[in-house]
Amino acid sequence: MLVLTRKSGEGIVIGDDVTITILENREGRIRIGIEAPLEKKVYRQEVYERICRENKEASQWDIKKLDVLNSVLSNKRDRK
Repeated sequence: MLVLTRKSGEGIVIGDDVTITILENREGRIRIGIEAPLEKKVYRQEVYERICRENKEASQWDIKKLDVLNSVLSNKRDRK
């Protein structure tokens, strides 16, 4: 991990297209600004971790539920 000390108004450049600027440091809270191309996704860490967790959960199949879904879909096809 790279650790840097920055003052308000100073920034950090990541690659050629991402700039992080320290906007304010007040009462133990730091406000930052991020300039990045629209195609770059920027998330707060806790949001990103939740997205990853939900994607992992969604990708795990319970074979019993899959069998029930298959049965329901088969019944619908048989009725037509």
